[in-house]
Amino acid sequence: MSAPLVKGWCPGALRPMPSGDGLLVRIRPPAGRLTQPQAAGIARLAARYGNGLIDLSARANIQIRGVTDPTHVPLLAGLTTLGLIDPTPEAEARRNIVVTPFWQSGDGTAELAERLATALRDDRTIDLPGKFGFAIDTGVPPVLREISADIRIERDTTGALLCRADGAAGGARVTPDTAIYTALSLAHWFIASGGRGRMAAHLAGGATLSAAFTAIEAAPTIGMSPSAPGQSAAGFMIGFAFGQMQTRTLSALADTAPLRVTPWRMLLLEGRTGAPDIDDIITRPDDPLLRVIACTGLPGCTQAQQPTRALAHALAPYVPAGKMLHVSGCAKGCAHPEPASLTLVAQAHGFDLVRDGNAASAVHHPLTVEQLLAAPGTLMENPDALPV
Repeated sequence: MSAPLVKGWCPGALRPMPSGDGLLVRIRPPAGRLTQPQAAGIARLAARYGNGLIDLSARANIQIRGVTDPTHVPLLAGLTTLGLIDPTPEAEARRNIVVTPFWQSGDGTAELAERLATALRDDRTIDLPGKFGFAIDTGVPPVLREISADIRIERDTTGALLCRADGAAGGARVTPDTAIYTALSLAHWFIASGGRGRMAAHLAGGATLSAAFTAIEAAPTIGMSPSAPGQSAAGFMIGFAFGQMQTRTLSALADTAPLRVTPWRMLLLEGRTGAPDIDDIITRPDDPLLRVIACTGLPGCTQAQQPTRALAHALAPYVPAGKMLHVSGCAKGCAHPEPASLTLVAQAHGFDLVRDGNAASAVHHPLTVEQLLAAPGTLMENPDALPV
């Protein structure tokens, strides 16, 4: 069997990616936020021009599935009317920004995000790799350290703003007026110094930043990232099975509050206290479906070897608290590149089992779907006892 194809770029709205169920159109909400009219408009457009399924990505983006070449044109027209389209595919690709969803009105976070987005759209001299991205993580403590990003605007140990290259222990102290200039300076340094992939790998490979970019110590990460449904000062966060919803669900949510899209494949209902009474949402942090990650699988992905989500849904009740099961349609592991307690990697025969690794790790042993469903408890508690 051939290795899965790594495309090396991310889809957008202007440059959609072909998938097994049509074109995948990715929308990058400004500052990670959708107004109620924008959310309602996306739901209408996805129902009319897609297949009715909407994904949330690990980069805090919205993805409309099942778009075709003929429906892509009117979809773009509708998204343009909603203010959700960049002027060019290149500008769209540069505007790769994830924003903490817990910002408060007046704390400067939304303004920083808007200014960074404008600067990236306007600076045509920045030719960054396709997955290179920025994080605006201005809360105390930071919450996006585990989210992929190459240049981070966050806080130092005193609470002042800091601009830091990912992979560096410290950064440069900045103000709201200098943060964007410094972030773009780091991006230009990355290109000029021969960077080709990600910032952390570039630094680990021997590239050296000037002392001005590393002088100030970054704030420590305290505890776990608040990536679970529940109440926060900014609103109420809800989840979805495998980060996917129907258009009717998004339409109902649009009636409740403005939406902040999070990198944990969840939505924060801005200013909301308590969960809305809507079907198909996850409102409890102990819901077993939150312990399972599964990509689209067959037939939605052309590289997948097996369907994934029906199996993941069936196994979810058996995943113990504190453990994570990842069901991957191929060895790329797009839905969760990091290690999980158990990872099932689809192959033509069924699934290969990996313990404490990711989808690209060495195989533990192969299992059929029938074997997995026959002993789900054994799979999670003692996988060595499963028949080979």
